[in-house]
Amino acid sequence: MDVAAYMTELGQQARAASREVARSSTAVRNQALLATAAALDAARSELATANSKDLERGRENGLDSAMLDRLELTSQRIDAMIEGLRQVAALPDPVGVITDMTYRPSGIQVGKMRVPLGVIGIIYESRPNVTVEAASLCLKS
Repeated sequence: MDVAAYMTELGQQARAASREVARSSTAVRNQALLATAAALDAARSELATANSKDLERGRENGLDSAMLDRLELTSQRIDAMIEGLRQVAALPDPVGVITDMTYRPSGIQVGKMRVPLGVIGIIYESRPNVTVEAASLCLKS
């Protein structure tokens, strides 16, 4: 499969998944965030092993020290990822909130409702903790 076909397929799968998430309840999304936090905590040793390999490959490929530092997953960074997931789960659900409700002279009500955005693409490098942070915010909102 070529890159274009792969990206098209991946995009279609992401779109289908985003529709499922958009229909899910606040409780389901919060449970997913908390389950992810628990899974990260349970997988600490596997994460450390995989991250060591990533760091070694980075050194072999000549990554500078700043990039390697961003790539490194320390125990403290894993703790922060877990805590971040729990904090996002504790936030109020923004979906469905209506703001700026006004009445027009005709009597009609006009307001803004927060709705799920759908598929979001994020481009970054060498920051595994950003994956969790970005995904948690996308899932919540």
